[in-house]
Amino acid sequence: MLSRKTRYLQIAFNRSLDEVRDMIARLPASDKIIIEAGTPLVKRYGSGGILALKNWWSEKIGQPGYIVADLKCMDRGSREVEAAAKAGASAATCLGLAPIETISEFISECDKAGIDSMVDMMNVEFPFEILQKLRKLPTVVVLHRGVDENEKNREKRIPYEQIHRIKGAYGGVLISVAGGETPRDVVRTFFNDADIAVIWRSFYDSPENTAKLAEDFLKLVK
Repeated sequence: MLSRKTRYLQIAFNRSLDEVRDMIARLPASDKIIIEAGTPLVKRYGSGGILALKNWWSEKIGQPGYIVADLKCMDRGSREVEAAAKAGASAATCLGLAPIETISEFISECDKAGIDSMVDMMNVEFPFEILQKLRKLPTVVVLHRGVDENEKNREKRIPYEQIHRIKGAYGGVLISVAGGETPRDVVRTFFNDADIAVIWRSFYDSPENTAKLAEDFLKLVK
């Protein structure tokens, strides 16, 4: 499980399994790295893809690796959580745009399955209002500027200002920030007191540079 005393670099993988296996082999064996089975990868390979990433990363670091299954659940979260947990996922995601009943059920099912719950607030203007309605808080709140927004609407900001507001009200919640891809973005993420910085594009575009990219980003995780 995640430590509240540690900051993490979450790397999302969306290439073919053969390519991802090679990329994971190139990564430094750091317990500060979280491996994400991205939504396209999960849709393409299902539970088998999650299990493969779990096995490869665990073998690399010599202990059970932390794997996020980016399900982006919107309904019937219990079935999806069960499948992800059986495949070895350490955490799964649900969208903050889902009905409150679905988010609450998702969090409950993650607890039952013994994995962390992550609620992705992509396109949610006021994440705080969603959290106020939940029976129980998720393990991680993800503040997220989506890929399409990142590429086609640069005026859309990552809501860093929400980090202190959420942590001030809900001290036990971890904050993950997705949507920034540069070293400057990662520095800003941690400067604003987030716990996890999520990146994917640089690794997806240059898989042959995986080792150096990871080492350079890890230097920023302090």
